[in-house]
Amino acid sequence: MKEKFWKNYKFWLIIFLLIIVFMGGYYYFSHKANSEVERIISIVEKQSKLESNLSASGYTFDNPNIVLDPYENAPLSALVMFETDREEEVTITVVGKDELSTFEQTFEAAKEHYIPVYGLYADTLNEVIIKVGEKKKTINIQTDPLPENFILPTKVKAEKEKLTNDLYFFTPSSVGYTCAYDVNGDVRWYLSSYALWKVDRLENGHLMLSTERPVNSPYYMTGMYEMDLLGKVYNEYSLRGGYHHDYFEMENGNFLIASDEFNNADGTVEDIVVEMDRETGKIVKTFDLKDVLNMEDGKSASWINYDWFHNNSVWYDKATNSITLSGRHKDAVINIDYETGELNWIIGDPTNWNEEYQKYFFKPVGDGEFEWQWSQHAAMITPEGYVFILDNGNNKSKIESEYVKAEDSYTRGVMYKIDTEKMTIEQVWEYGKERGSDYYSPYISDVDYLAKNHYIVHSGGISYKDGIVQNEPAGLAGADELRSITTELLNDKVIFEITLPTNNYRVEKMPVYVGNDFTLGKAEIKGDLGETKVDSEHFGLLLNINKIDKEYENHNITFNKEYDRLVFKGQFKKGTDVKLYLVDGLKSNIYNVSVSKKPYTALCVDIFTEEENENGIVVTKYINEVNLKGKYKIYVEIEGKLYNTEEYVEF
Repeated sequence: MKEKFWKNYKFWLIIFLLIIVFMGGYYYFSHKANSEVERIISIVEKQSKLESNLSASGYTFDNPNIVLDPYENAPLSALVMFETDREEEVTITVVGKDELSTFEQTFEAAKEHYIPVYGLYADTLNEVIIKVGEKKKTINIQTDPLPENFILPTKVKAEKEKLTNDLYFFTPSSVGYTCAYDVNGDVRWYLSSYALWKVDRLENGHLMLSTERPVNSPYYMTGMYEMDLLGKVYNEYSLRGGYHHDYFEMENGNFLIASDEFNNADGTVEDIVVEMDRETGKIVKTFDLKDVLNMEDGKSASWINYDWFHNNSVWYDKATNSITLSGRHKDAVINIDYETGELNWIIGDPTNWNEEYQKYFFKPVGDGEFEWQWSQHAAMITPEGYVFILDNGNNKSKIESEYVKAEDSYTRGVMYKIDTEKMTIEQVWEYGKERGSDYYSPYISDVDYLAKNHYIVHSGGISYKDGIVQNEPAGLAGADELRSITTELLNDKVIFEITLPTNNYRVEKMPVYVGNDFTLGKAEIKGDLGETKVDSEHFGLLLNINKIDKEYENHNITFNKEYDRLVFKGQFKKGTDVKLYLVDGLKSNIYNVSVSKKPYTALCVDIFTEEENENGIVVTKYINEVNLKGKYKIYVEIEGKLYNTEEYVEF
């Protein structure tokens, strides 16, 4: 009996071991991950390597070390490096075509000199004069031509006797380069990397602009770079809700930033403003505009439930300790208390607003002309306490039957004087109405306050189709001609105007040099992108695994690893069920991949073209590194069919 038992036992043991071996072999070959996901080197990582080769050591005034575009990000900039025996001031002159296109700067005394050269001409042997004490030297720096797709002005008007040698910095609305033109319309600076939204100078002389990395479609970016004109990044600020449109540098150094909360229950966008601690990157204050306004009130023609407010500007006013915001999709500029977040006032037509909000609106007064603003941008408070707004001018009514056609419309800069005690409003200045529809931009655009009676009005989104001016953003209207017109006014006279055959978001007039804004050193990364929501989890073996086949390859799936996240891209038809698996041992984190044009899209709705219905659209899924550590195998499930990509990612 015992002999029979042991014989059966050995038989079943052998069978069991064979099953284990078979399953182990099956699992190994079905779940192997031979290759690591391709690593994308960030701007910050790249510049650390480049900077290790920048040195003044051993170089002299007579034989300096000259490096064009040292950070491979600003092709019309250079760095001149040398040593002197004693501490000396250095003066640099970048020679232009005339006095207003020539730039000069004196740098503090030092023995080691790292002299940034800004404002070179493209495709030119540039003349740069360097002076140390009584010694003067001319060096020549040859630059490459501009990229073939670079946008050049079609018209420039300049009253030079009234102008300074500042540059006009432009940011593109969708495609193009972040760049700067001088008073002659020549390109004197541009970035190789892609940047959107506002570009402006911080108190320390650096620029602040968006990263080139999207966090969500179509234009929400991971955050902002603090950068100089060499293209060197000093700080990268990342936000869990990303960054769009505008920021404001507060007196304490913190930043008020237009952001989002992508996982909010209402699925809304462009209705969050955060205050970020400049030193730590932590969010110290959050303003949710859903707590301030009813989403349904004051709808404009552009209103849509998930983009109900569409905040496109942020301005802090120290005198009233308040924040002014621009809700394009409500035709409303609002002001909230910085401490409490409570509503103080609303500028705009009160039509379509409920009774509870009427007390926040102003009553027009004064003998001059008065008009409300429509679909506005760039709301700010001037030193005089006026509210300065770019009035895009869309429709010019809340009542559809009274809408004004594009060919009868205009865009203008407008300034209002408000009395918050009497709740009255007076229009005290405007420019653009007299230009008619030739100056009409139904989206983007900007105003800037340079000094009293000295302003910039930027009509940046003009578009035409078949010779007819459009009433929709160029991307929706199918325009065949684009235009932006930037006008500088002094005492109501046009002293400068530049016309470009493209659409540009904002313009800032700024000097080339502002002190010693360049220093060597590693960039800091502050803040984070937050944890990516895991939609479901699986514990145990993954079965029914498929190898990559032609069906999988048809989706053009790719993976890349940035320093702080995994990026998945693929092409799918509308409604396709797609899931991404990150597998660590027996635990699988499963992330749903939405195949849709609608989520977090301010200018598009979820309507596919005939071609997109046929071929699908490219979708992206970001998996942030927060709370992920170690090596993860990657699987993709498409319509219930699970594929082993044979790739892994390491966080």
